[in-house]
Amino acid sequence: MSLAAVKQPPAADRVYAHVKQSVLDRRYEGGTLLTEGELAEAVGVSRTPVREALLRLEVEGLIKLYPKKGALVLPVSAQEIADVVETRLLVEEHTARKVVPAPPGLIERLEELLARQKEQAAAGDFAGASVSDRCFHAEIVRSGGNEILSRLYDQLRDRQLRMGVAVMHSHPDRLAKTLAEHEEILQALRSGDPEAAVAVVHRHISWFSHLARGEVR
Repeated sequence: MSLAAVKQPPAADRVYAHVKQSVLDRRYEGGTLLTEGELAEAVGVSRTPVREALLRLEVEGLIKLYPKKGALVLPVSAQEIADVVETRLLVEEHTARKVVPAPPGLIERLEELLARQKEQAAAGDFAGASVSDRCFHAEIVRSGGNEILSRLYDQLRDRQLRMGVAVMHSHPDRLAKTLAEHEEILQALRSGDPEAAVAVVHRHISWFSHLARGEVR
């Protein structure tokens, strides 16, 4: 057996990664019906690992399986947005207050992530910008020093990425506002003003709840 064959991930893992990434970056949009045969051909595997991968993705709430038909990619629902927003507000407002005064390492890391996100926005890379957006917030949460909160926040990762990409496609003007609000958060942390940081974080995240209620034009 060659070294390349030894390093190759199991077939089910390859299918899982392919479908998950395609759902997150909207190559497979909500409402798309995926068949085992199409996925097996796309990844170059048999149908058995495809079934295993789809079962894992159904548990994660990204797809719904329909016997003998395939797997339906679930759209991002208003309830899902509302649940994510509520959880993010609880975690991120608490952490924004806790990390002030912000350590220099955190400020430097946030500056790097914001610069990267600006480059991705300018290039029209919505998927990349969504990842940088999520990393920006996760870096602040991690700096709070509470491992349990950090793990809880990490469980939102895929939902946040999927929502972020969907929003950037449907509201491309939102990206400029996101970058401006990230600048405001960074400035509040630099100046050591916890209440200003909390206020910007609240406004920044709450926008998604307005979106879920259909109040965003």
